[in-house]
Amino acid sequence: MNSRLSRLTGRAFVSTLALAIALPGLARAEVTEEMIAAAKKEAMLTVIALPHDWCNYGEVIAGFKAKYPEITINELNPDAGTADELEAIRTNKDNTGPQAPDVVDLGLAFAPVAVKEGLLQPYKVASWDEIPDNIKDADGYWYGDYYGVMAFGVNKDLVQNTPSQWSDLTKPEYSGGVSLTGDPRASAQAILALMSAGISRGAKPGTESGTKGLELFAELNKSGNFVPVLGKAGTIAQGQTPIVAAWDYNLLAWRDSLNGNPPMDVIVPKDGVVAGVYVQAISAYAPHPNAAKLWMEYLYSDEGQIGWLKGYCHPARFNAMLKAGKFPQDLLDKLPPAEAYEKAIFPAIEELDANKSAVVEGWDKVVGANVK
Repeated sequence: MNSRLSRLTGRAFVSTLALAIALPGLARAEVTEEMIAAAKKEAMLTVIALPHDWCNYGEVIAGFKAKYPEITINELNPDAGTADELEAIRTNKDNTGPQAPDVVDLGLAFAPVAVKEGLLQPYKVASWDEIPDNIKDADGYWYGDYYGVMAFGVNKDLVQNTPSQWSDLTKPEYSGGVSLTGDPRASAQAILALMSAGISRGAKPGTESGTKGLELFAELNKSGNFVPVLGKAGTIAQGQTPIVAAWDYNLLAWRDSLNGNPPMDVIVPKDGVVAGVYVQAISAYAPHPNAAKLWMEYLYSDEGQIGWLKGYCHPARFNAMLKAGKFPQDLLDKLPPAEAYEKAIFPAIEELDANKSAVVEGWDKVVGANVK
């Protein structure tokens, strides 16, 4: 047996997946003909903030199109952050046109607030029981779709010594080299990068991690190490952002897309390893609610979950599908070693919310860089 697979199977990823719960019997996903007919009648699904190289969304979207060719997928602003997604719902409450999103993919910390504000509607997919209880709303307003850990992506043509921990980023040799993937006032990924940085400085998850993370980035900004440019595969390749803090699955996909030009390291830091869960939800004002439900069923089907795993994202049903032997061997072989995830912290919703508030409210005053 492959050594990595034996580690995964032997522990069923329990030591690395702090979200794991006792697994129920595998659910049988069933999509009714009535649902399909209603979705086809709507003939459109509007999504937002789904870059094709994020979690392999390009292939996932293509898979849905192939299965339901009668439904056109309207893709809004692929580079939007979580806050932008929710604002799109607010702005288009009374609009049934193409600017109103049907579904959203949110950072976990934003989901409970969205429910309280009445921006989401409940729906439970057929495979509901295989989604761990602590990453889903009991009433079905939102549920976890995938997770990853915060890591560093490094352009090896420009960076001789790959940083191995957050404190390394303050070194003079990384002048003009460190960036985030979004605006920390709006991007869940950037906000959790600061949480990771704060925890690396001994902070507890929550307000303290946000505060300490802001302090580190204030130092980086003052020294000139921080680059206020949105990091992505293209900016890494062009040398604008030689070091990017991002989810491991994004960085691994970017590394693959660059194909060695330039060579790119993906490093999970030795300290401050934060795991981030994203969640799916349907807009309370979705113009195409049946297409939205069909989309959700597809995402949480075996096909949809395997599609995310191809993009290095650990899908919500990972443990159940691993136990049932549903993942192709070659995909398991491509995953980073399980040891990289052993120190990962899965913050509680309250901790995520407190960290988010500290970062969003303190960024301008403490760091003062306009990321764009």
